[in-house]
Amino acid sequence: MDEFRPLTAAEIEDWLDEELDAALSLRRTSRQAAISLSSLARDQQDFVRHWIAIVAKTNPELAFHFANHAADGLKRMAKDDAEAWIIQTMDVYDKMGLYPAIAALAAVEAFAAGRAERARAVALEEVGPVLELFLQALSGRPLRLERGARPFTDTTRLFLPASIAERPTREENLRLYKAMAAHLWAQTWFGTFPGSDPERLMNHCRSSRDPDYACELFHALETIRLDACLARELPGLYRELRALHNRPPPARAWQSWSARLEAADATVETTYEAAAALYGEPVPERRPYQGILDGGAVAVALAERMAQERAALQAALKKLLAGKASPPEGDDRRRFSAGKERSDRNEPTLLFDGERLTAPADVRALMQSIRQDLGEIPDEYLVPAGDGDYAPESPKKVEDVWKGTYHEDGAFLYNEWDYKRQHYRKEWCVLREVDVHPAEEPFVAETLRKYAGLSTRLRKTFEALRGENAVQRRQKHGDEVDFDALIQGFSDLRSGRELPDGLFLRHRRLARNIAVMFMVDMSGSTKGWINDAERESLVLLCEALEILGDRYAIYGFSGITRKRCEIYRVKRFDEPYNREVRARITGIKPQDYTRMGVAIRHLCGMLKGVEARTKLLVTLSDGKPDDYDGYRGEYGIEDTRQALLEAKRDGIHAFCITIDTDARDYLPHMYGAANYAQIDDVRKLPLKISDIYRHLTS
Repeated sequence: MDEFRPLTAAEIEDWLDEELDAALSLRRTSRQAAISLSSLARDQQDFVRHWIAIVAKTNPELAFHFANHAADGLKRMAKDDAEAWIIQTMDVYDKMGLYPAIAALAAVEAFAAGRAERARAVALEEVGPVLELFLQALSGRPLRLERGARPFTDTTRLFLPASIAERPTREENLRLYKAMAAHLWAQTWFGTFPGSDPERLMNHCRSSRDPDYACELFHALETIRLDACLARELPGLYRELRALHNRPPPARAWQSWSARLEAADATVETTYEAAAALYGEPVPERRPYQGILDGGAVAVALAERMAQERAALQAALKKLLAGKASPPEGDDRRRFSAGKERSDRNEPTLLFDGERLTAPADVRALMQSIRQDLGEIPDEYLVPAGDGDYAPESPKKVEDVWKGTYHEDGAFLYNEWDYKRQHYRKEWCVLREVDVHPAEEPFVAETLRKYAGLSTRLRKTFEALRGENAVQRRQKHGDEVDFDALIQGFSDLRSGRELPDGLFLRHRRLARNIAVMFMVDMSGSTKGWINDAERESLVLLCEALEILGDRYAIYGFSGITRKRCEIYRVKRFDEPYNREVRARITGIKPQDYTRMGVAIRHLCGMLKGVEARTKLLVTLSDGKPDDYDGYRGEYGIEDTRQALLEAKRDGIHAFCITIDTDARDYLPHMYGAANYAQIDDVRKLPLKISDIYRHLTS
């Protein structure tokens, strides 16, 4: 067959029947698809054949529908865009099932139109980190960014569209994202939703003849006030807002109220007055960054936050009061009060018996947030909690959380690599962090007695690592003569050149700058002596690492299916090796399965946030990747390998220590031939770690 000649309809039909009917185990006509594909160029036909084979491995029925729509897709899109169309369809299949995926294939025209906007579109996923930094630079409480159909805020979170392509250029769409975020922040900072009456906006709209109109009118007037606030406090940002909106002059009825709303002393009360006076007047065109108002969401968030912050502030004041002397008998002066000055809302003032008190940062943040909602800090908020008045909210048990949907607060979503598709399954794995339950057993003491000799050897080994020196050559001043430099210098001198200055050696003690993450397999297969070996190794390692002073963390991993991946906190980087950590090591118990890729991605994300010259991920495992829902064999190995490649790109050194006798069949492919060790004796494990340290830090 000529490899350059386009295939005829009959040839394509034979191939489709062979490829799809064998998988479907039924006879199905492929003539219509074959006719449409025969009109394509040969390279396009090869592209379709390649992807039909890949999609058929996911679902043969889906592959058949792709064959029917492929020609239409390639006539509308380039191959790169068509590939994105296929990948999106398979993501829909992963998350929603066959029929929504078939519908996604059929919507090829809409997808092609959307891809045409890609050159100018900006995605929240792409710009989110920049917007978060921008919001951090503004005043007020921290605001979380989340995706929403339309921009709005509940005063705790900012909801922004997943992507924006409304403006003709990427720069303008990026500016629109920034303007939306700034305007939503302005609602929280300049008092659109006063906490003294969280349901006021809802009541205002409900009480009118046309609630939707009343809300739109209020929002348009409040936007005028907020724009003026931004113009005064952030003039550069305001110029960007003006560039996005060519404002026509206000209608005659609006002119006097617009001037009042733009005055420096205008508040949300002015907006309510204007809304009452202008009721019935036409509402001007919405500004592109305006978003919507959701009074219900604001009322819920405000009520919850105000109750929590009052209790938290009173509990914090109780702690502060514990360090103060008791007042004289009969002295009923209020112990704590807040400064009433409003010149700088960033610096709330806490007074103790009338004198200014330097409050901790968390107390200042609480006071600032309360004042942001209420305008001032009420006196009743400044009464320290009494015994039993405040109990911190108990965390949800992970068992209870998993009973609901797996998209609840606290879940991390991670991509997973599908080697057959050569693409990621987006937000495929759902992971939660949970604590290892401490066990009050004498395990640590027994381990140290059992391995007393080995522990002493380890201490000496790690002390040697701590004391290593580096030699700096060709120094102007130093501890001894650098004879290599001296000989080279005499040679230069005899050649007519000047004698160089650097003729000495200097000995410098190496400054250690290492962060190591231990990733411990807690799957069910580690029951018995394997679990004991892991825990004993961790005890000996921790005892030795305390000598070095390197930062280290310990996390276990396990789970069952992609919807319940779990990371078990044993020791955080900023946590000392104390009695609690020893009890958690003792409490490490076998759990479920071994889904390694998502655990590696999560823990490497933690490592990326640590400032260190050398970052090391050490995995202790008893076998290959495996999970209940098909995460085994080549699929699990390839996803783990991809996660390790991602770690390498981030500058993280990965090493695996295993007791699996078949490790040589898959670990060299996953970690590389020099980045794993296979052992069968717990005594060798800590010594192997010291060798890794020496290799990576020399």
